[in-house]
Amino acid sequence: MELDNAVKFFQGKTILITVFVEKILRIQPNVNKLYLLVRASNNKSAKQRLYDEIISKELFKILCNNWGSKFDALISNKVKAVAGDISFENLGLNDSELREEMQKEIQIIVNVAASTDFSERYDDALDINTFGAFNVLNFGKKCDKVKLFLHISTAYVCGEEIGIILEKLKRRNDMNIFEEKRLAEEQLSQLQNQCIPDKAITSSMKEFGLERAKLNGWPNTYVFTKAMGEMLLERFKGDLPLVIIRPTIIASTYKQPFPGWIEGVRTIDSVLVNYGKGKLTCFPGNLNSALDVIPVDMVVNVMVVAIEVHYAQHQYSCETIYHVGTSSKNPLKLSDLRNLSHYYFTKNPWIDTNGQKVEAGKLIVFSTINRFFLYMKIKYVLPLKVFYLINKLCCQRFEKIYTNLNRRVKFILRLAEFYKPYAFFTGIFDDRNLERLQRVAEERGIDVAEFNFDSKSIDWEDYIMNSHIPGLFNQGL
Repeated sequence: MELDNAVKFFQGKTILITVFVEKILRIQPNVNKLYLLVRASNNKSAKQRLYDEIISKELFKILCNNWGSKFDALISNKVKAVAGDISFENLGLNDSELREEMQKEIQIIVNVAASTDFSERYDDALDINTFGAFNVLNFGKKCDKVKLFLHISTAYVCGEEIGIILEKLKRRNDMNIFEEKRLAEEQLSQLQNQCIPDKAITSSMKEFGLERAKLNGWPNTYVFTKAMGEMLLERFKGDLPLVIIRPTIIASTYKQPFPGWIEGVRTIDSVLVNYGKGKLTCFPGNLNSALDVIPVDMVVNVMVVAIEVHYAQHQYSCETIYHVGTSSKNPLKLSDLRNLSHYYFTKNPWIDTNGQKVEAGKLIVFSTINRFFLYMKIKYVLPLKVFYLINKLCCQRFEKIYTNLNRRVKFILRLAEFYKPYAFFTGIFDDRNLERLQRVAEERGIDVAEFNFDSKSIDWEDYIMNSHIPGLFNQGL
């Protein structure tokens, strides 16, 4: 059988890669080498992390079954775990021979490294999301054969824009990114000089990041530092072709390698998990807002197709940006997710540690954040304060109950605060560049079924009910 064009493309190619290893190995095991940069003390530790945290995952079960006893040899020959750190110059590669080998062989660089914590320490977020991307770019420009730099960002670098959001770079001439790094370093130095505990330093640096983000027009540290990363790439890319892929809210796999695979609890999944376990009964949001969710395998398919197309068509000299989401073609509204999740947990109630079924009533959604906070204050915060006094009077007799309740309320309030910009988000992500990519892919004979990223093909009810929520809870949460 003739190999598909996109599959043929990866034969004999060498790629610095931090994600989509499984996809590449499944569709094209004849790829020369996948360099996987892993934060570790040495290459031996990096290799161990590769196996423990990536290759051993359930995601690889189909590939493992297909290769049987030859699976370990495939990984050993095609995937090279490299100890490094993108927050350092030359990616922290101390082995000069290995560094030279990579710079001679690498043809394509894919950067997906990111700290996705909305309230990450400002210095850490800058190191990874902003200057980490910058360091990867500089390393790429030293590679003799490099033809393409693919950077994974987020659609929410737009900040809190409304209406149609174009696939364009957000430029801010009034902002000095290097000054932001200096401010973060200065703030950290001041805190360290005060000889305060590390936990207090971390808390202060997180608050500082949120302050800087909001002052500059972004809702949190994550999207702010990712936006600055894009700006640096555009400014310093030189002649290196740059492709930026901006996914929206990434969710579990839709079809490949199998439906419902996800690792950990991501974004909206925190709400789903706590709702299903009976810990979350209310939340703020606009029921008519589109929750721009996109399955992770569709994002990976865009990455693969974009690499094949842009590598082949060298006329793409400037940066190209692709929004990968669903709001413009097949939106999932907050009201839809509320109804589907209620239906799912009614049919499949969570069983608690005591073996009891947890009844999840329909989520109460408040149309404004102020109404939500008022409700929480009257229903939980004020009664907790009374309970706190009772506990004190009773010589801490109810301390464990009070601590658990207080932790739960604080978690819900923090969750609502972080997701407020997205629960009320009214922007629609334009994806005309993505449409053009699909047309070019079809013209080039790429199998659009194998590399599907058409959001119109998503059946939300089937996906949420039969793939996403079951996959989320199959992790043993």
